[in-house]
Amino acid sequence: REKDDKYKTWMPKFLMVKEDKDQGESSDDVERNIFKVKKRNAEKCKMEREEKFFRETFMYDKEINVISTATAESSVPSKRRVDLPVTAGEQLEVIDVTEGNAVICRNSEGRYGYVLVEHLNFR
Repeated sequence: REKDDKYKTWMPKFLMVKEDKDQGESSDDVERNIFKVKKRNAEKCKMEREEKFFRETFMYDKEINVISTATAESSVPSKRRVDLPVTAGEQLEVIDVTEGNAVICRNSEGRYGYVLVEHLNFR
């Protein structure tokens, strides 16, 4: 009898959920919202990880401020880990100017690295 009672109480709840699905927000929408939150958190963690790597590699202890924005004129692969690979037309944020002919930039994915000034178009 106890088993039968459990099933009887469970079945109406199951049927009610199906009926309520048409009225309000569906369970699929709730699940999608949960995945969006997780995706945002993952992106935030990735950005923090990239910034931490940048600060350790470049020994950069200043506050990160965007000086200017630039567009990459040509695609350039990175030869070293500290170089930032860029593609033609990519928007970059210039973070700092170095003594040579390179600047420290950040791309839309949050990666940092050196880019030669000759590959950039400042507007």
